[in-house]
Amino acid sequence: MRPFGELEADIMRVMWASGEPLNIHSIVEVLHREGRQPAYTTVMTVTERLRTKGWLERVKQGRSFQYTALRSADDYSADLMDQALDSSADRESALLRFAGRLDPDEAAALRRALEAMPAESAPDD
Repeated sequence: MRPFGELEADIMRVMWASGEPLNIHSIVEVLHREGRQPAYTTVMTVTERLRTKGWLERVKQGRSFQYTALRSADDYSADLMDQALDSSADRESALLRFAGRLDPDEAAALRRALEAMPAESAPDD
C-alpha cells in the first residue's frame, strides 16, 4: 500500500471527521474553510481514486454522489505500520525499536492491547 498523497490524506481526514456521508461540494467546502483551495474537479478525481482503491464508497443521492469512508484512520495507520515492518530485514528488531520509542502511556496502551488479544491456539498434534 502506498501512503496517501497530500490531497488524498486531506480528503480522508475530512471524511473521517465527518462521520456522515458527504458529497464533493461538501468536501471542497471544508477544505476551503481550512485554507486549502483545490479545484472541485481535482477533489472529484482524487475522491474517485480513493473509491477505486477501496477507501470510500459512493451512493447516488439525487443528482450527486454521497461518499462515506469504508476504512478507518486506525486501519490506515496500521497498514502503514505493517508496511514499514515488512520493509525491515528483521521485523522483530524493528518492533522492539518502535516499542522503545513509545512514551509510558503509549507503552501501557500497547501492553493492554496485547494482553487483550486471544492467545494463539496450539497446532493440532
